Amino acid sequence: MAVKPPSRAVKRCGTEQEDPKGRVLKAGALSAVLESGQLRYIRMGGIEVLRAIAFLVRDENWGTFAPVLRNLKVSQGKAGFKVSYDARCADARRAIAYKATIEADADGTLRFHARATPETDVLTNRTGFVVLHPLKGVARCPVEVEHVDGRKVRSVFPAIIDPVQPFKDIRALTHQVAPGLKATCRVDGDTFEMEDHRNWTDASFKTYVRPLALPWPYTLEKGKAFEQSVTLTFQGRLPRAKGHGGARPVTVKVGRTHKGVMPLIGVGVPGEEAAHALDAAPLVKAAGPQLLVCEVDTRKGGIQPLIERYRRLGDATGAGVVLEVVIPGRSDPGVEIAPVATAAHAAGLRPAALFVTPAAHLKAVLPGSQGPKAPAYDDLYKAARRHFPRTPLGGGMYSYFTELNRNRPPAHLLDYVSHTTSPIVHAADDVSVMETLEALPYVAESAKAIAKGRPYRVGPSAIAARDNPYGAASAPNPGNGRVCLSRMDPRQRGLFGAAWTLGYAAAFAGEVEALSFAAITGPAGLVYRKTDFIQPWFDALAEGVFPAYHVVAGLAAGAGARHLPVASSDTARVAALAWKDRKGTTLWLANLTAGPCAVKVAGMPTGATVRTIDEGSFVRAARDPAFLAGKGSALPRGGAVKLGAYAVARVAA
Repeated sequence: MAVKPPSRAVKRCGTEQEDPKGRVLKAGALSAVLESGQLRYIRMGGIEVLRAIAFLVRDENWGTFAPVLRNLKVSQGKAGFKVSYDARCADARRAIAYKATIEADADGTLRFHARATPETDVLTNRTGFVVLHPLKGVARCPVEVEHVDGRKVRSVFPAIIDPVQPFKDIRALTHQVAPGLKATCRVDGDTFEMEDHRNWTDASFKTYVRPLALPWPYTLEKGKAFEQSVTLTFQGRLPRAKGHGGARPVTVKVGRTHKGVMPLIGVGVPGEEAAHALDAAPLVKAAGPQLLVCEVDTRKGGIQPLIERYRRLGDATGAGVVLEVVIPGRSDPGVEIAPVATAAHAAGLRPAALFVTPAAHLKAVLPGSQGPKAPAYDDLYKAARRHFPRTPLGGGMYSYFTELNRNRPPAHLLDYVSHTTSPIVHAADDVSVMETLEALPYVAESAKAIAKGRPYRVGPSAIAARDNPYGAASAPNPGNGRVCLSRMDPRQRGLFGAAWTLGYAAAFAGEVEALSFAAITGPAGLVYRKTDFIQPWFDALAEGVFPAYHVVAGLAAGAGARHLPVASSDTARVAALAWKDRKGTTLWLANLTAGPCAVKVAGMPTGATVRTIDEGSFVRAARDPAFLAGKGSALPRGGAVKLGAYAVARVAA
């Protein structure tokens, strides 16, 4: 029976749910985007000053409520703009309402005020304003911090990612926007502090309420109203307001001098997906990853049959099996690791590497908090060496860079240091997810400083969150939507997932020894299987591979090749990655936006061809795992490549 073609929304993002779209507001040379009650991309003369201002309500698991807005009024005039609305955040146990007003004048002054009233007692980890400073023009740059007691201190936004709070007791922050122009962001109504949001791969520095040194979760009492405000002002000569022209083509130039080598490529195998991954072994072999990062959570039992499956999967695909072992951490680590060593020996499995972590390290420990007891690193790694004496040993965090940064292992005891990431810890809209790619070079720089010369590996990672270190469980996603800290993200199945995957690889290539993506099958997989959650169009097809499969396969083919530098005139719009091997030069491009993008390619040898995965080729690419092996079209003279929304292209010569 013929399968109805997928919709444009499903092709792009794997779901029919639409992502909210913002409205641009202007006040003189100041502009901002109003979206779901928050302000984003606050710019002065086209220069980004603040990434966002938002009033947020979070539950005791750090989940963020989506406010329901009423009475939204927006007034845009020549002198500026005004916004007002009523909002309510609620679940089955709590509710809080707030009134918000936003005003901006032609002199650049912006005021965002909120008055909140709990309708019930509200248990929360954080409720109040959050202000995000962007990275460009901010990281490594001077800042003046005014504290709540009136003291003013000159400092610098950190370069290496700060594991704790770089600034506390904040009343105002002043930084240079452009020569001769400074911006001051003032926060009132409570004591604020800043955390380095790059820890979670967010592309910002976040000023928030309230200090983590205070107890949390805490209760907002029913009927007890409170007010907070954020005010942005400028000092110096303001630029003139500019009109917005059309988007210019992005220029991408491939360099000639190689910068390191392309990393080994791996794919994750969660324990619950082992049997399904084995069923998909022919597709895994065709993709050609060098590593299979296989989870063994000893708390769940069934170690022997699980190790047997991993050995069979390794034999069937030719990939090295990395055992990612979680132990309870309640007794002698040697005793807890022993069953894994026994099972591996019985199965005839010689792991390509071993990564071991106690269960206590799966949960985050916030600054100032006391975490659960765990085995000392020395004892843990000595026990692992004893049971796997000839196996490379990795350490670090099963979870995110944040936890690695706050609980650093002794690198000298390891053969490599590793962590994972997820771009949906704090925000899950399309733009925010793509923005996280900006933070990855800082993550690499900071992690390599922790590794102290030891090799550095990343993954298994995907858009979806493999775990929630900050709460009791991952967030449910029954509506197939965009949900923070969910184990299933629909964009994994769409062009969006392929573009994000390529952008992720482009950010880490040349910096890491190995880069692994989340899974073969399942919620964060590359290959379709029937699941208990809806997968539009693919469920009707009952087979197929997702666009990201082709990207991972392409990256695996380049492992060990000479990594070539690529200069992109706009990295926020187009990600680019290139390498050179015996077959020639390969360039990958990804459109990171929801609109079409023209790219001008320079530096490629003559005779290059282009193969694109986009809305037009989506169905063929899903049905044919060898789609990229097909004949490409000739790269036009002048190097012009047109990329549709979230399209990915391979240029080969």
